Amino acid sequence: MALRGRGLRDTAVLRAMEQVPRDAFAPQPHREHARRDIALPLPCGASMTAPSTVALMLALLRLEPGQRVLEIGTGSGYVTALLAQLGAGAVLSLERYTTLAGMATRQLAALAEVHVVRADGLAPELPDGGFDRILVHGSVAAIPPHWRAALEPGGRLVTGLSGDGLCRAAVLASPEADAEPGAPVRLAALVPGLARVL
Repeated sequence: MALRGRGLRDTAVLRAMEQVPRDAFAPQPHREHARRDIALPLPCGASMTAPSTVALMLALLRLEPGQRVLEIGTGSGYVTALLAQLGAGAVLSLERYTTLAGMATRQLAALAEVHVVRADGLAPELPDGGFDRILVHGSVAAIPPHWRAALEPGGRLVTGLSGDGLCRAAVLASPEADAEPGAPVRLAALVPGLARVL
């Protein structure tokens, strides 16, 4: 109801968020706050994105059943589970922290369509290209060329686009298109490389 009050009208996203409990993916000390519209701390200095931002980005993604998704920044695995709930045919989720990748893998073990890999989403070589949708949990100053190359014709990419001290949710509607920045969001800048911190 709170998300509806904020103007979200995508019924599929709302339904998925009702069916996948955020508190199941939150660290134990913060579970009591999981139903609030705030970011929650994760190990390794990462965080769970606020639900309103998650809902906005999933609505912009326009995921259709059976589509192949690349997710960059697995985190707790909460949004990965939402992607599966929304009907993704396959989700390849990249996480730079070993600890988070391991936690998410355990949480998502029952979902056959989900595969979590410890990898750098900013590295030029992405595994298994040809994605219908790409969802990036972080901000960049510009869309890297290898993200465009990994996107199928007619595909769609959603990320945070930073500039002038502001981050906006941005949509790339096809590999050749310009990114279309939209509403302001709070997303941390993506950091390149595999993390040394386990």
